[in-house]
Amino acid sequence: MQPIRKGRFQARLAETTEDIRSAQRLRWLCFIARNAQGTDDATIDEDALDADCHHMLVEDSQTGQLLCCFRFLPLSGGSEITRSYSAQFYNLDALRNFDGPMVEMGRFCIHPEARDPGILRIAWAAMTRFVDESGIEMLFGCSSFIGTEPEEHAEAFAMLKERHLGPRRWLPRVKAPKVFRFARALRLRKPDPKLAMATMPPLLRSYLAMGGWVSDHAVVDPALKTIHVFTGVEIRSIPPARKRLLRAVAG
Repeated sequence: MQPIRKGRFQARLAETTEDIRSAQRLRWLCFIARNAQGTDDATIDEDALDADCHHMLVEDSQTGQLLCCFRFLPLSGGSEITRSYSAQFYNLDALRNFDGPMVEMGRFCIHPEARDPGILRIAWAAMTRFVDESGIEMLFGCSSFIGTEPEEHAEAFAMLKERHLGPRRWLPRVKAPKVFRFARALRLRKPDPKLAMATMPPLLRSYLAMGGWVSDHAVVDPALKTIHVFTGVEIRSIPPARKRLLRAVAG
């Protein structure tokens, strides 16, 4: 896949070991440093799945600074779903029957000092190009909320329960030891849409804008000190206007 350049930003695939190390250092900064004492530029976030994934880097083309990264794992179909990171936390047996190409997007992060919305746009443009070039039919992953207390995100969870639960035929079942069954716990709560969307993580807002859906429960991850929901997007269900916008940037 060729690099994408928009304004001062460039999105490209990692090509070297040092490229991947740079992504792992940014991941550490975003996911672990906020919970750690002190900092260490040599500290990285890595796991065994890194070797199987492609890694996307979004850089400042003027300075070379890495501003955003994510990894993605292509799968031939639902029969390979147990290879995914998400399968560690969710029972994804229902998705074994999905018969089209899939890709899992994970470890998405933006440098905490970067504020330009163009960074998120070019990251999605890069993912859109890969999805189109590879004939992907489902994009999925784990969307994280910072913190492990469900009540802090109750308004957002109520919104997810009200409008964005996944179709029963694909819905993940509980697997992780510590979960928050928000669809059940908040079944009587009516969300304030404006407040809920304001507190929704940016990546999850992007998924939802594409017609994405979520699991009926959230997993508490004490290692990263987050709560995450399984998120899926069937490519054919993305609203046409959204597809045109994504492809315009990707092109």
